[in-house]
Amino acid sequence: MLCSINMKTLLTILAVLGGLFLIFQLYMVYSTNDVERQPYEVLEKKGELEIRFYPSVQMARVKSNTSSYDTMSSSGFRRLAGFIFGNNKENEKVAMTSPVQVVMGEGEMAMSFMMPSAYTTKDLPTPIDEGIEILNTDEEYVAAISFSGFASDAKLKDYQMKLGELLKENNLTSKGNYRYLGYNPPYQLIGRRNEVVVRVELVK
Repeated sequence: MLCSINMKTLLTILAVLGGLFLIFQLYMVYSTNDVERQPYEVLEKKGELEIRFYPSVQMARVKSNTSSYDTMSSSGFRRLAGFIFGNNKENEKVAMTSPVQVVMGEGEMAMSFMMPSAYTTKDLPTPIDEGIEILNTDEEYVAAISFSGFASDAKLKDYQMKLGELLKENNLTSKGNYRYLGYNPPYQLIGRRNEVVVRVELVK
């Protein structure tokens, strides 16, 4: 009898914890919609492939001598997050934006956070970390494909190949390195959005 009661209690606790976890995950899905996102315009959609125009924005960027996304996503995120959470000369917090961008390369990678549009170059706090640079991106056209779940080195390699094949099928020429865009915090397990993009030349 006691064992039966304990089992019922355990199942009740697990059900409550499961419900709370689901509520938290749903909250994360909706709360990420309130984060300022890098603006772009979809010019054309061909199946899984999107052609977009991105205007210039301000970015905080850090580079690392690695070819591993897993390594870059840990060390790069920690340094940039420290900067926006107040590790700067003004001890000023800067709002998080989306997506986090990783430029993929052999031997060197870079991670960037877009700076909120409310800031001008003069308004931004000054990084203490000398490896963090503030820059303005160029206007550009990019090709993009999306995928769900969590990113990894293997998955990003697969989607780079897939995007490359789609570019060939659509007679598009890429310029520069492929990039990964991640829109969600690491503790969000459902409703995740990821993209692999690359700059393209458009014939006007």
